[in-house]
Amino acid sequence: MPHLQFEINQSLTDADKISFAEEVRQLFSEVMDTGTDHISISIREFGTHNLSIGRVKEPEKGIAVVNADIREGRTMQQRRTLTLGFMDLLHTTWNIPKEHMYVTLTEHKGEDFHLLERYLASWQEGEDPLAD
Repeated sequence: MPHLQFEINQSLTDADKISFAEEVRQLFSEVMDTGTDHISISIREFGTHNLSIGRVKEPEKGIAVVNADIREGRTMQQRRTLTLGFMDLLHTTWNIPKEHMYVTLTEHKGEDFHLLERYLASWQEGEDPLAD
């Protein structure tokens, strides 16, 4: 059950957040070769100067910090494609410069992710972790 966390230093509309979350869910499912029902997304809004990345000199243009807790087993290419996909979506949706973004991926064993009905198994290509 990935937890994809997006921290952004802008005010966002609910409609944009709903649309963005769905695009993120579809991107993750496609790139990481898994279903969508177990994907968890957090979007947090902060004031202009409540997020900082050392190289960003104009935070008023937007900053995004992303942390993705994912199951281990994906290739570097999958992880890089996902990361760049997040950046594309953030830029397209809220016009945040890609140089103003920082993404961290943290990998966990499948058994570290729990839903009411079960914990998840290790990732397998083409799987849907909630299918019986």
